[in-house]
Amino acid sequence: MPIQVSIPTPLRGLTSNQDTVEGSGATVSEVIQNLEKAFPGIGERLVDEQGNLRRFVNIYVNGEDVRFLDDKNTAIKDNDEVSIVPAIAGG
Repeated sequence: MPIQVSIPTPLRGLTSNQDTVEGSGATVSEVIQNLEKAFPGIGERLVDEQGNLRRFVNIYVNGEDVRFLDDKNTAIKDNDEVSIVPAIAGG
């Protein structure tokens, strides 16, 4: 099931500078696992050692923050758009 995954600038070095890549999986967790297979090193930037989404990374499915849905278990359907957005802090 192909989906489009938007890659933020800080991670594009892992995707040969592609800003959008094709992904697959039935859940956000599976999408991340498949991205890791295609682009080694990206997974550790998105999830911690326990497999939880890192606090400074936001993932959106069709514009909805997965933390307000079913987190890494959020279901993915054909043609969904997944966006990876680094958290921005400042003061």
